[in-house]
Amino acid sequence: MTIMQNKLWLSLLASSMLFSAAQAAELEPGAVINAGNLETRMNDTFEGHKISDLLTERQAYLIANEGLSITLKASTPIQLGDDYVAATEQYSAQASYNPDTRMMEGWVAGMPFPNVTAEDPHAAEKLIWNHHVAQPTKNFQDYSQFAYLFIDDEDGLERTQEWVLQRYYMKGRLGEDATEQGDGDILWKQLLYATYPNDIRGLGLHTIRYDSPKLDDSWAYIKSVRRTRRLSGGTWMDPIGGTDQLNDDIEIFNAHPTWYPEYKLVDKRTILVVANSQSTPWQPDASGNAAFPIVDLDTAPYWNPADQWEPREVWVIEAIAPPEHPYSKKVMYMDTQFPRFYMADVYDRRGEFWKWMNYNLRTIDTEDGDRGIVSNAGFTIDYQRRHATIFVLAPNARLNTEGVDADSISLRTLQREAVR
Repeated sequence: MTIMQNKLWLSLLASSMLFSAAQAAELEPGAVINAGNLETRMNDTFEGHKISDLLTERQAYLIANEGLSITLKASTPIQLGDDYVAATEQYSAQASYNPDTRMMEGWVAGMPFPNVTAEDPHAAEKLIWNHHVAQPTKNFQDYSQFAYLFIDDEDGLERTQEWVLQRYYMKGRLGEDATEQGDGDILWKQLLYATYPNDIRGLGLHTIRYDSPKLDDSWAYIKSVRRTRRLSGGTWMDPIGGTDQLNDDIEIFNAHPTWYPEYKLVDKRTILVVANSQSTPWQPDASGNAAFPIVDLDTAPYWNPADQWEPREVWVIEAIAPPEHPYSKKVMYMDTQFPRFYMADVYDRRGEFWKWMNYNLRTIDTEDGDRGIVSNAGFTIDYQRRHATIFVLAPNARLNTEGVDADSISLRTLQREAVR
């Protein structure tokens, strides 16, 4: 759909809303918004907000035209980890943003900029830095099993793959005497590799993200020759295997802040998101579509989330991509309480809408008794290709797993796992 067609559709929807204003009502948790009732629901309210205000332009379009159905949930406060909050309180006053270098300075741990205001001329940049260094996942993100679902809008679920994602933070460590490990050059180390089916087992990457504008160091294990290959620094913009995701799309935004030339703060508003996912993402003992109840695999186009949505206040940030990037921009929606993105509207180099990303978050207990936030599922839907790749978390996801150190996240580990 072109920008002009989208504006025309929204104009027609707004006109139809005028006729239903007299029937406006306050909706209760459990109420459903779908294509059949969208026009009448737009003037209704939920927790004091008009539905028309709670829906982004993209959500409204997807409900009307792409089968998205939203079930309302009462908003629930999110409790961040005690160590995360303590580090923010202890160290945030030391952090500053240098507009000349576009770098953050003085950060130790926690959120460097917890009190950003819309009036700050560098608000967008500070929010992106929050996201880059202060994910509320503790020190070790251990997704030792997740699934990629590959979905076609006509045939439904095509195939599934099983992968591992492990990210170990070298800096900004929480709940420890030392907030930093190593020589201070590395922000985090990551393993991302496939475990199923056997024909792709071992496919994956070992990545080192530096605490500087320096491009990542990445290595791939080539299973056919039992060798590793060092990759160019541009892998952060490359697709992950045969998915609809780029490396840059992990958790919606996965780039060093300086790799994007510009950020704009577009808005601060309240929208409907999945902040406390209520769906079981993956039931390994089930078969077929029933194994992944967090996705509506039974109803065309077979890729819509099946969860509950609640109002959350978000920052709307536009990230302008570099010229060599496949995208022209991402418009992203970040929680104002903590730096995680819920959604993104992605545009191609012509400025046309291309992909919609939606992440369903939930809070879990960490292995050391604190709290952290994980993604129950992540939807990357390519509306030009009419295809989707959906990340679905297994029940055994952990944060701050005991017995893991920096040496555990290495090329040697990738090689070992590939030949098991």
